[in-house]
Amino acid sequence: MNVLVTGAYGQLGKELEYLFNNYEDLVFYGTDIDSLDITNKEAVKKYISENKIDFIVNCAAYTAVDLAEDEQEKAYQVNSDAAGILAEIADIQCIGFITISTDYVFDGRFFKPLSEKQTPNPVSVYGKSKYEGEKKAILKNTFSIIIRTSWLYSPHGKNFVKTILSLSKERDELSVVFDQIGTPTFARDLAQAIIEILLHSSEDFRKYSGIYHFSNEGVCSWYDFAHQIIKLSGNNCKISAVTSDKFPTKAERPYYSVLNKNKIKKTFNIKIPHWTESLAACIKELSE
Repeated sequence: MNVLVTGAYGQLGKELEYLFNNYEDLVFYGTDIDSLDITNKEAVKKYISENKIDFIVNCAAYTAVDLAEDEQEKAYQVNSDAAGILAEIADIQCIGFITISTDYVFDGRFFKPLSEKQTPNPVSVYGKSKYEGEKKAILKNTFSIIIRTSWLYSPHGKNFVKTILSLSKERDELSVVFDQIGTPTFARDLAQAIIEILLHSSEDFRKYSGIYHFSNEGVCSWYDFAHQIIKLSGNNCKISAVTSDKFPTKAERPYYSVLNKNKIKKTFNIKIPHWTESLAACIKELSE
């Protein structure tokens, strides 16, 4: 199976490339902005045709949450328009299509684990652009697979784990918000789940269309997350819990975005590690 992975230089794209090496039947075709403009329909058609692509996994995203408030057009081009273009071409070519979305499609005011049936109500440009991407994907291709995830981190790129590790080496104390609740996601675990979906879909991707939620197991605040990062790293830094008003941001964040993962676990028989286990594995890899 020839799989086009857009956003291949990002956290998730890099983990997919790493894991693809374990599967002889999966061939990784990674692109990013420098090699394929996914907002250019003709360029995408040409790439898919020349490389005989069987499946598209869209990991490309505009993820600068606060900057998106000012760069709205750019955010919508990448998060919405491109998703629609990729979905439409996948439909025309009769190939599978997966696109990655976010917990930011929710407003964070429903304080129970969020299922795929919960109505989105994004409160930021980033969240709104990702939700528009979901809607365009479904409109253009009824067999689209949408995976919402949350608090993504990995040994690659910029993320909360690497930021806390870096700051904890420079400072004696850090303040982190405790009133935003969710679940971290190790990008490698999400990448493995995507591979399971690809393997299940090899005979007929149409059977698995729809929206799925994926994060690691468990629940925590950003404060709890940071506290565990420091504990596992062994750095001598104190973490203080503060409320979100101490760190005003341009974009509003959801206060509660714990995702219910029952659907993806049942459909694809996926076992998901607890967030503390996966965090330990990531920090160990970073230390090595």
